[in-house]
Amino acid sequence: MNDRIRVPEVRLVGPEGEQVGIVSIGEALRLAQDSELDLVEVAPMARPPVVKLMDYGKFKYEAAQKEREARRNQTQTVIKEMRLRLKIDPHDYETKKGHVVRFLKGGDKVKITVMFRGREQSRPEMGYRLLQRLAGDVSDLGVVESNPKQDGRNMVMVIAPHRNQAAQQAKTVEAKKAKADETAEVQERPLAPQAPPKPAPRDPVEADQA
Repeated sequence: MNDRIRVPEVRLVGPEGEQVGIVSIGEALRLAQDSELDLVEVAPMARPPVVKLMDYGKFKYEAAQKEREARRNQTQTVIKEMRLRLKIDPHDYETKKGHVVRFLKGGDKVKITVMFRGREQSRPEMGYRLLQRLAGDVSDLGVVESNPKQDGRNMVMVIAPHRNQAAQQAKTVEAKKAKADETAEVQERPLAPQAPPKPAPRDPVEADQA
């Protein structure tokens, strides 16, 4: 029977990703202490477990920076919806068109739905003409991404902003996020230590008496 106690071993990776080899956990801790680095377990399920020498604080900071940069580069596509009646009056049409213009200027896609009532379902060409009219009225801001098609009692069309419009909106959003991130970084910075107050000059008379 072997009475020797087996010392736990780990596979050690150096700070630059170099393979150091399999060492005891005590040796790995000693190397971390000598190099003034942290010993971080990166693959606990491996056999033996894999640990790495690194500056953990720097690692966390760089990971946060990458995540922040990824958030800045994300462009979220939002689809707004606008519903029209087939027999819409001119005033309501202008109001609805104004909303579509505002959505497209904001870089959002717009799903236009014409709703048919009763016998109107037998006149799909009227809904098609209404959607084509709207697409033409906003053609300077958007392009038809999905042509009009029948969907049950409705007819649907999707208008997307022009690429330059969407890109400009993405830049605006990115600039706002960058400004917010800079403000947060300034707030997180520690205050500079203040110099201790200088002692008040002694009175000449008191100095002579001393």
